[in-house]
Amino acid sequence: MLAQIPALLPEELTEILVSSASIRIERIVSHGHASPEDFWYDQHEHEWVVILQGAARLEFEDEKIELKSGDFLSIPANRRHRVAWTTPHEPTVWLAIFYPPGS
Repeated sequence: MLAQIPALLPEELTEILVSSASIRIERIVSHGHASPEDFWYDQHEHEWVVILQGAARLEFEDEKIELKSGDFLSIPANRRHRVAWTTPHEPTVWLAIFYPPGS
């Protein structure tokens, strides 16, 4: 999970590791990346994320959450959120699991 990270990442890197009709598991690598100011994720799937390396700040409409290596978070479907910040001095490696409501 922490190997084969490109030295230069002009954009956040997202790789699908496993995908089926009921689940999608992704490795996401950020390096100082953040969502555009006016962009919010509003997905129809639940998302569970864990930070494997680095740190990040997620912003919700009503709160901000700081995450560091080892921290995890469950984001319910349709809870609007954005990535406000990721550490610029090392890659932030996320493991994200997406699954449908009711499963």
